[in-house]
Amino acid sequence: MTAQLRLVSAVRPKLLKPAEVRPAVSRHRKANAEYRTREHLMASEFELLFDRAKKNRHGHRDSTMLLVTLRHGFRVSELIDLRWDQIDFATATMHVHRLKNGTPATHPIQGDELRALRRLQREQNPKSAFVFTSERGGPFTRFAVNRMIERLRTAAEVEIKAHPHMLRHTCGFVLANRGHDTRGIQGYFGHRNIQHTVKYTELAPDRFKDFWR
Repeated sequence: MTAQLRLVSAVRPKLLKPAEVRPAVSRHRKANAEYRTREHLMASEFELLFDRAKKNRHGHRDSTMLLVTLRHGFRVSELIDLRWDQIDFATATMHVHRLKNGTPATHPIQGDELRALRRLQREQNPKSAFVFTSERGGPFTRFAVNRMIERLRTAAEVEIKAHPHMLRHTCGFVLANRGHDTRGIQGYFGHRNIQHTVKYTELAPDRFKDFWR
């Protein structure tokens, strides 16, 4: 055995301690239940937001935005893309274009909502093809709507962490509470899969109203 090999064999390998394993940091958003106990607003909470929106600098636009979102179950992307040519003032109807491969529908427009939209169109300056526009005349962004809801929530002292999509869920629960059948709500929301609609009827309080009679 050469001197070099004897020298190598004489050196005992040093056992290295395994590096400290640090838990991986998850970058995924937590489940909604981690932030809120429910995904819809109570009637009293919506009224607080709605009344506070009227006090904004552009109070009529902002309160109308909340009303239209609630009445038609809009997603934020559907709301900011709403255009005047989707609204027929003569017949008080609205053509609702659903995203996420949803089915379109024609919704009736209630009297208070119709009056609010007429005024908004009349006062809109500068004029635009979009119903809801910023001070610069461009369409709203998702970020702007989210920020507005958060400011309203804080100003109105609504405890639940409200966000724009909660208005869509609130619409579903209101319709279910009024006794509308699941198929009808499915068509109103543009759901292709009825499983997305069932969650509203499952939580309707009237579902068990006769259980103790």
